[in-house]
Amino acid sequence: MREARRIADLGAGAGPPGLVLAIALPDAEVTLVESVRKKCAWMQATVERLGVDNVRVACVRAEDLEDDPFDVVTARAIGSLAVLCEYAAPLLREGGVLVAWKGAVDASEEADGLAAAEILGLERDSVLAVKPYPGSERRALHVFRKVEPTPERYPRRPGMAAKRPLSARSRRADR
Repeated sequence: MREARRIADLGAGAGPPGLVLAIALPDAEVTLVESVRKKCAWMQATVERLGVDNVRVACVRAEDLEDDPFDVVTARAIGSLAVLCEYAAPLLREGGVLVAWKGAVDASEEADGLAAAEILGLERDSVLAVKPYPGSERRALHVFRKVEPTPERYPRRPGMAAKRPLSARSRRADR
C-alpha cells in the first residue's frame, strides 16, 4: 500500500479510509468515489478545509468512473465480496489490489466472492483479521490481487452488480 501512487476509495461516504490514506501517503493520488451528492459536497469541503491537495472527489457510481487504472482500490460497507470484486476489478491495473473491509463473511458469500474474483481476473491474496477497537472482532481485510485482464463486459450497467451479483453459479455458467 505504501508504494501505491493511485488509490480509489469506493463508497467513500464521509471520507475514511480514503481521506486518511491521502493524508498518510502525500505522494499518492487518491480518488474518493461516492454517488450521493450530499456526501460528495461534505467531502469536498473537508478536503478544502484540511488543505489536502492529493485528493479528488468523484461524485459518480463505481460503474461509471472513467479513469486510468488504480494501484489500490479500497471499499468498506458497500456490498458483498462478489459485488466489491465487480466494482473494483475494472478499475485496477494488473498487479493492483482490492482491499475490502468486511464484517463476518459466511461460507456462501466467501464462495461467491471467490467465484466472482475468478471471473473478473482477481485472485484472493489474503484475509487479515482486524481488531482496532472492542466490538470489531469479526472484521477483516479481504485482499484480492488483479492477475488477469477483466473481461470487456465488465463493469455491467449501474446497479446490476448489486441486483444480480456474480456467484459460484455464475462461474459455472461462464465456462
